[in-house]
Amino acid sequence: MNSTNKNNNATTESKIRIGINPLTWTNDDLPSLGADTPLEVCLSEARQAGYSGIELGNKFPRDASVLGPILKQHDISLVSGWYSARLLERSVEEEIAAMQDHLNLLKALGSNVMVFAEVSGCVHGDQSVPLSQRPRMTLSQWEEYTKRMTAVADYMASEGVKMAYHHHMGTVIETAEEVDKLMQMTGDNVGLLLDTGHITFAGGDALAMAKKHAKRIVHVHCKDIRPAVLQDNLNRDSAFLNAVLDGVYTVPGDGSIDYFPIFEVLKAANYHGWVVVEAEQDPAIAHPLTYATKGYEYLSANLAKAGFHF
Repeated sequence: MNSTNKNNNATTESKIRIGINPLTWTNDDLPSLGADTPLEVCLSEARQAGYSGIELGNKFPRDASVLGPILKQHDISLVSGWYSARLLERSVEEEIAAMQDHLNLLKALGSNVMVFAEVSGCVHGDQSVPLSQRPRMTLSQWEEYTKRMTAVADYMASEGVKMAYHHHMGTVIETAEEVDKLMQMTGDNVGLLLDTGHITFAGGDALAMAKKHAKRIVHVHCKDIRPAVLQDNLNRDSAFLNAVLDGVYTVPGDGSIDYFPIFEVLKAANYHGWVVVEAEQDPAIAHPLTYATKGYEYLSANLAKAGFHF
């Protein structure tokens, strides 16, 4: 009996769900990409490709009473949604007040994780600014910032929602060293969103980050890298969106990142959240349903190989 219970618990702990971000169809940072694609196409094709959940995008209604029935009609869950934090500029109380609508929408629709990214001074949405011009924090800013973040994360935890901090190109927390510092200087309620594509772009290693911070990872974004495109954009000190337009990102299994060892690390840490395909490409070039399907097939095969249930 005890042995059976243990096995059931292990199965529960290692169960994950595979979702997708609507960036495959329509881009939030550059709305002209996929501007004509209706939300219904995005949702129906995501489900057709095999995904059981989707993150918020710019075409999603932000009223739970409106969005809920739409998601139900397409038999797809709300995974999470990006929140643009400004904790470098705002107090803890101001940030908590600013996030209420977003937090309440996630809670109302059954999501228990929030994608949380610091956007103070960010450059990733500006095609005229090279990535070398991104903002950086002083030591005193780090100390104050991480205190504020811990306080906000503790509040979110009290509301039943995990903070998933999204390290991102063009922001104050971009590199592996900055992620390490963030994890060292914050409390355990500050969870980590492991984004394989962003950390690779920033010169880090997704597997090394997974190993180092496995217990803090509460959300995973899976995008792959085309190395030749990345190197060209790094050589030219390109703006982030220009690199995206050049095709620096693609879906898992179509680039240089080996996901199986990363999934083995997550399995060993009993990760049981969402694994989300988030691969910004120009939908006019990279046919959304084709790439969404390719990403799902690659992820599902490698997650199963690593011992996950979904």
